[in-house]
Amino acid sequence: MDKQPTVLVTGGAGYIGSHAVLALKEAGYRVVVFDNLVYGHRDIVETVLDVEFVQGDIGDRPLLDRVFQTYPIDAVLHFAAYAYVGESVANPAKYYRNNVVGTLTLLEAMVQAEVFKIVFSSTCASYGIPHQIPIPEDHPQSPINPYGMTKLMVEQILEDFDRAYGLRSVRFRYFNAAGADPQGRLGEDHSPETHLIPLVLLTALGQREHITVFGTDYKTPDGTCIRDYIHVADLADAHVLGLQYLLDDGETSVFNLGNGDGFSVKEVISAAKEVTGLSIAIEEGPRRAGDPAILIGSATKARKVLGWDPQYSKIETILEHAWQWHQKRHGQSNP
Repeated sequence: MDKQPTVLVTGGAGYIGSHAVLALKEAGYRVVVFDNLVYGHRDIVETVLDVEFVQGDIGDRPLLDRVFQTYPIDAVLHFAAYAYVGESVANPAKYYRNNVVGTLTLLEAMVQAEVFKIVFSSTCASYGIPHQIPIPEDHPQSPINPYGMTKLMVEQILEDFDRAYGLRSVRFRYFNAAGADPQGRLGEDHSPETHLIPLVLLTALGQREHITVFGTDYKTPDGTCIRDYIHVADLADAHVLGLQYLLDDGETSVFNLGNGDGFSVKEVISAAKEVTGLSIAIEEGPRRAGDPAILIGSATKARKVLGWDPQYSKIETILEHAWQWHQKRHGQSNP
């Protein structure tokens, strides 16, 4: 790089955003994190990321304008969003206001500041119930919850902003982000926690009595849901590649990010027992509404166009890195 590009990372104090910040720094970028700390962690920004930080909300247009005036921003990585599916059903107004209206406010500020490149954190939830496995990017998008719908709406806004204003975007549709920084600097720490792998590991640590398996009668080999788990460090690397693609004058495009392989709930729990060497109590519960039996994505396009090459595809490796982080963050267990 001739000069050190400056990247604004919204939601950079959160799980995926913070890993992307580390990857950007290691690739030579200057990073400014923008986060309201509703779910992000100030201690992570201050002790691990060591970047310039602005606390604020993406709906605050005057603050966004000041940020774009203060820093020579070349591009934006946009992670700031609410992402609890159940909460989006119970409180859709919160999701449409933050995920859609907030993102629109950010995009308008970008156009005003003549920043025309953004990498957007979208989701496989925009596909809804899949008609084919693995899911390609041209699969119909029919979200079954407000969270997925907000991401689909932003994807459409980005297409329209490209045509109208020349704002180019890379949209990444994630499957199940999992794992932790291989060096143990960062990991998953949500409150409330709803993701399977951290819940399983918290159970192993004795901080939860059991892990509930929602549905054991799906048409899968062991009756439990199968999901595509993608290591968060591999996700972060994809964002650096997506940014470089835009800086190299790449066109607006969309990419799935997944392993192209799936693991059932029971397989994840079994692997966690092996990795931790601890017992993990299980309770069986009813199916959750809207849970597809199998969600696996095709990431062929990202591999071909971006040169993305995931390094940590084995579920055991994902669990080992997550376990290392959880022991450090939440305390050692007593076997």
